[in-house]
Amino acid sequence: MSFVEGAPAHGNPAHLLPPSWKKSISLWLEEDTPSFDYGGFVVGEAPAEARLLAKSKGILAGVPFFDEVFKQLECTVQWHVKEGDEVGQEKKQHIATVRGPVRCVLLGERVALNTLSRCSGIATKSQSLLSLLRTAGYKNTLAGTRKTTPGFRLVEKYGMLVGGCDPHRQDLSAMTMLKDNHIWACGGSIATAVAAAKAAAGFAVKVEVECLSEQEADTAIKAGADVVMLDNFTPSGVATASRNLKERWGRGKYLIEVSGGLTEENVADYVCDDIDVISSSSIHQGTKHVDFSLKVVPKQGVAGGKMGEGESMET
Repeated sequence: MSFVEGAPAHGNPAHLLPPSWKKSISLWLEEDTPSFDYGGFVVGEAPAEARLLAKSKGILAGVPFFDEVFKQLECTVQWHVKEGDEVGQEKKQHIATVRGPVRCVLLGERVALNTLSRCSGIATKSQSLLSLLRTAGYKNTLAGTRKTTPGFRLVEKYGMLVGGCDPHRQDLSAMTMLKDNHIWACGGSIATAVAAAKAAAGFAVKVEVECLSEQEADTAIKAGADVVMLDNFTPSGVATASRNLKERWGRGKYLIEVSGGLTEENVADYVCDDIDVISSSSIHQGTKHVDFSLKVVPKQGVAGGKMGEGESMET
């Protein structure tokens, strides 16, 4: 397993996936072929070989999902690169070979490619933003957000991990995040909201409070928040507030997170030693996909004969 800087170094990210994830693959295949497979009828079950080609540069991520699509269709996948590698440096790089009945290869083609492209795009953007922050001198955590695609969160969070980013909370059950709506619904009292959250979640679940001012952050820390998020602050405001908070409350008992409109264009301006976590939805919202294609190798004498290495039959 090959990883970019910041990715999990103590094991295979695929081993994090829950047992239920394979059910999603079945549902995606069902969605793509809800009744008759007319194209499959046309091509039949002759043995086939197809080449997975990387057509644009990026970090490869999503290998377990790609593999499972074809496993459920009784095909095999042989990888020629490792997850976490940069691919697409050469034009139409041949990165994997899929083998199986031709109708099954084509049944899984689009589901597998869509998943791999999206996951790799997120890994690529994650790595790019992390690299930018490291160059700017930031040594702490870059995280994603919960602004993920319904039904596709596991894939998107997986891409963040392979790209070297913290996936942040997985869902509403993973951490209590008290945003402005929660505070307003509690009569505007941060202390009341934090107390209620801690009473329900107990010692095992962290409580984070979204703060719109340094004063709100003070209140949240005093109430026992584990994380305070400085939301939509200016760069100078972040530097001042985070320094003041660490001076007043010390270090180690809570974390300071900064979020709100952070992108590759402005995130370096927010770098300072007092920030523990920078979170950004830009690594998974509106992210450009890595371009892959899957091309069946023509049999000898068909479409001009057997393809040479790196060539593909364009459609």
